[in-house]
Amino acid sequence: MMLILDAVLSPEDAMLLRERLGRAAWGDGRVTAGAAARRVKRNEQARGEEAAALQGFVRRALERHAVFVSAARPRRISPILFSRYAPGMAYGPHTDDAVMGTGEQRLRADLAFTLFLAPSESYEGGALRVETTFGVQEIKLEPGQAVLYPAGSIHEVAPILTGVRWAAVGWVESLVPGAAERELLFQLDQTRAQLAEAGAEESALLRLDQAVSNLMRLWARP
Repeated sequence: MMLILDAVLSPEDAMLLRERLGRAAWGDGRVTAGAAARRVKRNEQARGEEAAALQGFVRRALERHAVFVSAARPRRISPILFSRYAPGMAYGPHTDDAVMGTGEQRLRADLAFTLFLAPSESYEGGALRVETTFGVQEIKLEPGQAVLYPAGSIHEVAPILTGVRWAAVGWVESLVPGAAERELLFQLDQTRAQLAEAGAEESALLRLDQAVSNLMRLWARP
């Protein structure tokens, strides 16, 4: 399942984040790529205290986002990486490592997310391309919007022609490892919200809550 997340950050917060990242130290993005991906990765990544301080800001925004939580069922979220692509840079077709990090930060990468930070009209090129069962999907969103997609998919960032593409990226280890099970739980959550908005009886909503809870007991791997 690939999902667009609206308003993870407000446009104003996305602009503030971008301004603060402009003061951060930057280096070659290949240092955080796996062996295969390193050959096709050409971007810059923020380093140092400024970038580390902003990781928590993005993480808290994701944890407050009801749709992200419902779709991802996060057990762990990786440290956030802030990327910058200038003209001529790109990230060729690759798939993410199944297991990332070391020690306490080690996680299984079930899902990946990209949070866009620059206005789409401010750069040419730079779309995220993700291979799905329906063909290649191209995603280029506005500041504060994000896309959530399977980390095991083949994906790439198209070459930048003009301007600069800014983004925050990361990975999620889900409480529910199975993609089909996560999607079913998400659909049930969305249905419950629609029924509640339509004024459904509390007893019916309670039964639906019970079903979701019991499915979590079957499928969750805390």
